[in-house]
Amino acid sequence: MTEINWLKQVQEPKYWLLGIGSGLIALHLTLTSRTNDSDLFGTMLLFWGVVAFLIWERHESLTFESGIFASFFGASLIAFILLKSSSISGYDFFIRLSPFLIGLSLALLASGTKGLKQYWQELLILGYTAIPPGLIGVFVDVAKLTAKFSAFILHYLGFEVIRKGVFLILEKGSVEVYHGCSGVNAILQLLGLAVVFLLMFPTTLAQKIVVPIVAIITAFVVNAARVALMAVLVSLSQPAAFKYWHEGNGSVVFSMIAVFIFGLFCWLAILKDEPPTKEKQNC
Repeated sequence: MTEINWLKQVQEPKYWLLGIGSGLIALHLTLTSRTNDSDLFGTMLLFWGVVAFLIWERHESLTFESGIFASFFGASLIAFILLKSSSISGYDFFIRLSPFLIGLSLALLASGTKGLKQYWQELLILGYTAIPPGLIGVFVDVAKLTAKFSAFILHYLGFEVIRKGVFLILEKGSVEVYHGCSGVNAILQLLGLAVVFLLMFPTTLAQKIVVPIVAIITAFVVNAARVALMAVLVSLSQPAAFKYWHEGNGSVVFSMIAVFIFGLFCWLAILKDEPPTKEKQNC
């Protein structure tokens, strides 16, 4: 009897969806790892974990009812994702877009078009990953702002630095703050964490405004400090150290510092003063 019950459970649609979803997520993370972009991979891994947690928290209250059209559209999306993924070998914008398409296809298979509103939080998180880093540069010259602030840091620390546009010129060398070093990726990463935080924890309207602002400022300042450090290393003729902080694990260290500072702010400014839950009160 136990084996029969187990077979019946396995045949339920939600377990099939779980298997399909797990396979698609694994495929996406594999493609992301091939880009050799540790920040992108870490962000995608975090967002998938948050989405899985949110779904699991309320999986018993979700309505699983899909129609023929929604199921066909969802299955077609999955087929398109698999077909497109087979042709990707390095970085491709589709890697940023596919999480939202995967989430949308699974939501359609599970609950149809009428049930999509149940997954608005998860789709918002996954849709955020599709924002191209170059979009910010259309509105703000982040590279120039970073060069200005890095020059300010160096001047404050006693270095003789001259800034010409996005160039930082020291006594024995210079660096160019191009778009990849402007901190746009760091800003998007920390802003994404802010979105996740606001969706997972109750906050006031003022906190909803302050948290994203703090995320942007933290990412910008930490990255500017990294650029200032690299300028000093160039001036000191330290190419190995420059490469480490520019392309190697050093860039990840600064990313971790930014995440730590932002997390510390969220804890001290918001979570620390949260009233205990009923479960804690009963203890």
